[in-house]
Amino acid sequence: MKNTIVLLLLAAIIGCNNHASHMQNTSEEKYKTIGTIERFDPALDIILSKDAKAEIIAEGFQWSEGPLWIEKMNTLLFSDVPANTVYQWTEKKGTQVYLTPSGFTGKVSDSKEPGSNGLTLDTNGNLILCQHGDRKVSRMTAPLDKPEAKYFTLAEKYLGKRFSSPNDVVVASNGELFFTDPPYGLSTQNDKDPKKEIPFNGVYKVKNDGTAILLSAEVTRPNGIALFPGEKKLLVGSSDPKAPDWYVWDVDGDSLINKKIFYSAAGYDRAWHGLPDGLKIDRNGNVFASGPGGVYFFNKDGKKLGLLKLENATSNCALSTDEKTLYVTNDMYVLRIKMR
Repeated sequence: MKNTIVLLLLAAIIGCNNHASHMQNTSEEKYKTIGTIERFDPALDIILSKDAKAEIIAEGFQWSEGPLWIEKMNTLLFSDVPANTVYQWTEKKGTQVYLTPSGFTGKVSDSKEPGSNGLTLDTNGNLILCQHGDRKVSRMTAPLDKPEAKYFTLAEKYLGKRFSSPNDVVVASNGELFFTDPPYGLSTQNDKDPKKEIPFNGVYKVKNDGTAILLSAEVTRPNGIALFPGEKKLLVGSSDPKAPDWYVWDVDGDSLINKKIFYSAAGYDRAWHGLPDGLKIDRNGNVFASGPGGVYFFNKDGKKLGLLKLENATSNCALSTDEKTLYVTNDMYVLRIKMR
């Protein structure tokens, strides 16, 4: 009798272990993985575990951009710029339409990228959008959990002239906005588009009274933008193939000073897709930046620690609130990397 009981207990334990193993394998196999991670410095191990992989959590988009993690909703938002739509992704429900139209609210547009691009939250938790088609930086006036295509304009003109197509934005702790304005949301003529009103592509600041201040007109294709911890330094990526660099300045009130190259991708393998684009900075000053060939991992001093190498061009990335997960918009894909 005792032997029978022992055998039954052993069978039950083995069955539970097999079930747990099956559940674990099912979880691990839920998403396809993509790309490879190249390590250039041991310091990367502090940021990225050695077995980290890039999972495809969503796909089928025209050009995914502007990922933003919303902690209170346990949701990732991201733009599909040509589709003029913001999508949301959750682990439970997958991908759903969140907001449309997201960047162009008119009737007819000749832009190939009319939708929203960069997304962020203001200091009150409202959604801020860079709107290519409407050529504005705007705030959605509806609550995050009840989105509507209703917008309040935060920045539309500089010295009376319309912006070209605000691309990416970051909000300082005092509520002021920093954003880039390349020509990608105009027609295929870009800088030669007759509707382009400002002769250069600028980096701007919007004060809390709505005043737009030009910070730099020196970057030919300003794109991704982020503030370092402490907000005394600003980082901007240049998506110009002739100057594929990341630049850093000291923030001096309403000015940027001491411009330096943070990192240059000059001489990159031309077979690689992508250019310096969107980026994020964690609380330790580590930089996660889309660039030629994938996502670059830098320390706060611009030393390249690693590269998530991907075949398709990457546009931007986002960190979860605990900074343990990195989300990447990768052309038609959205990726997740569990880092630590």
